[in-house]
Amino acid sequence: MKLVDERTYALNGITVHTIPTDKFKTNTLLLKVKAPLTKEDITLRALLPYVLQNGTASYPKSSEFRAYLDELYGSNLAVDLSKKGEDHIISFRLEIANEKFLKDSTPLLEKGIHLLSEVLLKPVTEGNGFVASTVEKEKRALKQRIQSVYDDKMRYASQRLIEEMCASEPYRLPANGEKEQVDSITAESLFEYYQEMLKRNDIHLYLVGDIVEEEVDKYIKKYFVLPEQLNKVKSSITQPHNKNQQSNEVIERQDVKQGKLNIGYRTNVTFKDDLYYALQVFNGIFGGFSHSKLFLNVREKESLAYYAASRVESHKGLLLVMSGIDFSNYENAVNIINEQLEAMKRGQYNENEIAQTKAVIKNQILETIDTARGLIEILYNNEVSEVNKPVDAFLEGIEKVTSEEIQEVAKLVELDTTYFLAGKEEK
Repeated sequence: MKLVDERTYALNGITVHTIPTDKFKTNTLLLKVKAPLTKEDITLRALLPYVLQNGTASYPKSSEFRAYLDELYGSNLAVDLSKKGEDHIISFRLEIANEKFLKDSTPLLEKGIHLLSEVLLKPVTEGNGFVASTVEKEKRALKQRIQSVYDDKMRYASQRLIEEMCASEPYRLPANGEKEQVDSITAESLFEYYQEMLKRNDIHLYLVGDIVEEEVDKYIKKYFVLPEQLNKVKSSITQPHNKNQQSNEVIERQDVKQGKLNIGYRTNVTFKDDLYYALQVFNGIFGGFSHSKLFLNVREKESLAYYAASRVESHKGLLLVMSGIDFSNYENAVNIINEQLEAMKRGQYNENEIAQTKAVIKNQILETIDTARGLIEILYNNEVSEVNKPVDAFLEGIEKVTSEEIQEVAKLVELDTTYFLAGKEEK
């Protein structure tokens, strides 16, 4: 029996994914709107979903819109922005009660699909654009979100590493856009971009819950009618980097109490590759979990870091190490982190570490698909990479990883950029 039963089909210009399950008491509807990362569009896209969630043609005032959500048994609408590889993704998520568990027979699924279609397709307008006061309010909020990254030095160091590492690649662009572009956006320019987005972006609608697929089809045909698609971009091409170039070191100084040492490597393996499963196990042993080499050797044994961990960017092919250290430990920490990678390349790990890592990865995946939102995120990776790796196949792929494949992956990993956020030099 398959862990996840997903049906995928094209309808009215969008790709629909239905995942019937009786695991949840609510139905989750999630729209994914994808386009290549570009400097021209990044800030417009970062602002747009927050403007759209203020209301629809049927519920033009934000207060009316929120009151209607409350009427739908406290339904919840949330928007989000993310990057997967060189793609920028806008998400609209609606959680709504399943009428099967209610005493009255309000057609909540239909109302939810209708409402989500209005959020995307029937926004509130004024003249030739969105409502100017709403746009200005959300511009202020967007500036605050961008500023919050600068104020959170852990997130700031992660972003600065990417900017330095991918300086000539679209991936350098932050999902929340760029502060200096916000002021120039008008209600009219944002609406013009919105119209282009509907025509050109790759749009997926996921529905997870105790649903009847024939009903879903009927409602989507009725409510989701998109404008004619023009030059629709399915997936961006990940920009190649110059291999074997000299690694880069960047030291930035600010008034901070703790140093942030972030190191970026190129994995030369992405989600679509056969070695991706081995990359996941490699990362688990190297720095992904509490039993990893980074945690045990850099943090525990040598006491060089307050935290030390690594993560993989699956669609771009990056391995990113994050650590917090005392300023004086910079060189020692860099050396010991790189020593852990060299140990991986020499195959210095044992069968117990491999088995433990596989078990943790599989538990993580099973925990993730225990939530509708997590399940959708895992399934959407296939769309971004244009491959088909069902959850069952993924778990099987992890289990089959060999010690030799982990070493093969380790040998492909190349140091790219070392970024250190240090304190101001003493006078």
